[in-house]
Amino acid sequence: MLTARSVFREIIGDDKTFQLFASIAAVGEAQGGWENAEIASRLPDSLRQLKPKVIRHGQDEDKHGRIFVGLLRNRGLSPCPVPDDVNYTALLERRGIGIGHQALRRAALLEERDVVVYLAHSRVTEQRASEQMATLRKYFGADPRLGRALSVISADEDNHLAYSNEELLNLVGGSLGPSIREELVSCAHAEIDVYRDVSLAFVRRVGALLHWSRAKRAMLMLGVHVLHRYERSWGWRRMVKLTPAVATARLVPTPEGDMTSARADSRPG
Repeated sequence: MLTARSVFREIIGDDKTFQLFASIAAVGEAQGGWENAEIASRLPDSLRQLKPKVIRHGQDEDKHGRIFVGLLRNRGLSPCPVPDDVNYTALLERRGIGIGHQALRRAALLEERDVVVYLAHSRVTEQRASEQMATLRKYFGADPRLGRALSVISADEDNHLAYSNEELLNLVGGSLGPSIREELVSCAHAEIDVYRDVSLAFVRRVGALLHWSRAKRAMLMLGVHVLHRYERSWGWRRMVKLTPAVATARLVPTPEGDMTSARADSRPG
């Protein structure tokens, strides 16, 4: 029977497809680490209070990249080149989601509007990451090695989602409110399209490596299209909703200026 669990187990269980999956994840996390580090160094004076959280976000992304590379090495594998059609983070950047790399390579400080773009990008993409990691933990959480790695990454993604939601909440009541709402909706719709394109390309590549039948590939691609239609018509709302969540995980600075995960009431004070 064709189920999400059986498909994931096929992909993780085969060295070639696991190599592709983990390499895609490692490249994306490394890019996220670089982007956050550059953003942290260019925050405008009016939003400098975000710097510790943005730095920690980048450090977490770098850590995730190392975790995926470590999972590959534990199986005697090395990262493989990531094809353009499955490079999720690069395709997002190409679609104009988030702050462009050209802007991040300039020495000039960012503007407040740029930070809104960054936070909206984080709010939308971390929603996706949080959900994906929850799914992977559901299927592989009992695995002694993979399960531990997924738990660490999943907790971090939940923290990133919570803090981006909270910081947008803190800003939405001011003059940036209209641009925040506009950016969230635009980013969500673009991400949904990119996610569909990457998912279809991934099914094609994995299907070829695992010698899936034409019917099996068609069924999985149909599932991708059904999800895309749902997200475009209704599901996008979960990606743009800003709600004061009670007892959510978030990143908070310690008295020493470092960052740590905490459980706290995230209602804006």
